[in-house]
Amino acid sequence: MKARALAVFHRPPERLNCAQAVLAAHQAVTGDHSLAVASFKPWGGGRAPDGRCGALHAACLLAPASEEKLCAAFLIRIGALRCREIERPCVQCVGTAAELLEQAADGSETVAPAHKQPALRRARRVSKKSSAG
Repeated sequence: MKARALAVFHRPPERLNCAQAVLAAHQAVTGDHSLAVASFKPWGGGRAPDGRCGALHAACLLAPASEEKLCAAFLIRIGALRCREIERPCVQCVGTAAELLEQAADGSETVAPAHKQPALRRARRVSKKSSAG
C-alpha cells in the first residue's frame, strides 16, 4: 500500500494530494472503491480538521476503529499530527500513513520499533540531559 500511495502522490497523471494518495492506495489494495478519490481533495495541504495531516486523516477515515492507534503510531514515527508542526517531507507522511493503514487492516503491530521512534528518542535525549545537568 505504501508503494502505491507514493507512486500517485503529486505525480502525473493523477497528481493526488496526501489524503487522496492514501485513499487511492487503499482502493488499489482492497478493491473497495465505495469512496471517490476526489472527495478526499479538501483534506490535503493542511486542510484536514484541526490542521491534522491529510494522509493521517485519510487513514483514520478508512479505519475508524483504529484511529487512536494510527494517531499514536504516526506521532511516534513522524513527531507530530498537525501539518504545521511536522518537520518531515509530506512524502514521508504519505508513506507512513499508508503503511500504518495497511497494518491496521491486517491487524499487525502499528507502533514502530524503538530504534525508529524519533519522538521517543528526542524525549529520551532531553530527559538524559536534564538529569545529567
